[in-house]
Amino acid sequence: MKKSLIAVAATCIVFMGSATAALTKPVFTAEQEARIGEIAADYLVAHPEVLVQVSQKLKAQQEAKQQAMFAVKVMENQQALISDTDTPIVGPAGAKVAVIEFFDYQCVYCSHLAPELEKVMKNRPDVRYIFKEWPIFASRWENSQKAAETGLKIWKSGGADAYIRYHNGIYATGHFEGELTSDDIAKASVGSKIDAGDKTDVQVILDKNNQLAQALGLTGTPGLIVMPVSQSTPDKITVLPGAAPAQKILEAISKASK
Repeated sequence: MKKSLIAVAATCIVFMGSATAALTKPVFTAEQEARIGEIAADYLVAHPEVLVQVSQKLKAQQEAKQQAMFAVKVMENQQALISDTDTPIVGPAGAKVAVIEFFDYQCVYCSHLAPELEKVMKNRPDVRYIFKEWPIFASRWENSQKAAETGLKIWKSGGADAYIRYHNGIYATGHFEGELTSDDIAKASVGSKIDAGDKTDVQVILDKNNQLAQALGLTGTPGLIVMPVSQSTPDKITVLPGAAPAQKILEAISKASK
């Protein structure tokens, strides 16, 4: 009997606002409403796991809504994400799935992501990996900008292999949030040719990346996008705004491959 009363009370609480507004007379007396509130409160105190379940469902709904919004923006900017020749790209030209990372070499979370992404790259060499230099901490730490500029110059002169050695070399220092030094950048660049005659304005590329990140709605680094290279649909796109473990990235790749 008590469980039935609780069920009725819970139902009444959910619909009380709309029901009261719809009818000219109150459904319950003030005393009944007070008693229903007491019963509901007692039940929630005795079963706090209900609140946890509600919170988890609300979080899942919010994440789904955010993913849907991201997916629309990704599709609107697909060419800029996939086909920009100024962006370092590692992986086969015929790849069916792309993983795009917006990052800053001074970002602590990017540093945590780097080894996870290395694992993914070894596990899925059939995927195209696209690196969008986005030095958002440049105004605070000058080597954020310098490291990004050096990476783009190495990409332009040495190609994918030289770039990924430099990229991983920077993160291998373990220096972030102001700790990255000019010496770190120089050491990571050893063996990489930089064409002094290349007149490419890397700042234009960095500005373009910044504009793209804002168009996508990214608010910080790292920002990971996993999507099909062609014929993308919202259900195949995953946006991970923050560091993610290798397994989660691999799951997103599998989703994009379907």
